[in-house]
Amino acid sequence: MAKKILLGVVGIVVLAIVGVLGMASTQPDTIHVERSVTMNASAADVFPYANDFEMFMAWIPWTELDPDQKVEFSDPASGVGAWYTWQGNDQVGKGRMEILSAEPGKVVDKLEFIEPFPSVAEATLLMKDTGTDQVQVTWSFEQQADFPTKVMCVFMDMDAMMGPDFEKGLNKLQALVESDVAARKVAEAEAKAAQEAAAEAAAEEDVDELVPVKR
Repeated sequence: MAKKILLGVVGIVVLAIVGVLGMASTQPDTIHVERSVTMNASAADVFPYANDFEMFMAWIPWTELDPDQKVEFSDPASGVGAWYTWQGNDQVGKGRMEILSAEPGKVVDKLEFIEPFPSVAEATLLMKDTGTDQVQVTWSFEQQADFPTKVMCVFMDMDAMMGPDFEKGLNKLQALVESDVAARKVAEAEAKAAQEAAAEAAAEEDVDELVPVKR
């Protein structure tokens, strides 16, 4: 009786494993996650936050998961070939990121996770001006899925797991960029007012010099 029960349990386990492997075989060959947000800015306003890792760290959502994580930057920390490394708690792990390409409107990074699970992916920040003083910013992640990763994806929805972090990061980026734009507009308005005031004062001096002095 006990032997029959044991064989039954083994059979169920084998069927479960076969079922999981079968489901894994139907998973996509790539993992793709992306989120977008529209900002009151231009692609040029957003670009530095993607092209400079020191500025990049100001808005990505994982920085605050371990404020004491060890971070190192290349010198310079911006442009093609620039990199940064991180090592922190269990939530952030250990890894390295490098800028593969950087052009107006698009920055592509190579993302290497070292701990807790080694893997390689690409992250892209796409910035597209809409022509209405706004820019659509799309942040995406793409990774080739080997079979163990496909098995993992049977139990985990990567889009649901990573998507909220992307949204959080983009919202923080939007606040930073729009604050920069607002500050620049105030500075430009003040500079314009100062120029107009100086021009008006100069004009008044010219008029005073032309008016004859009565004796």
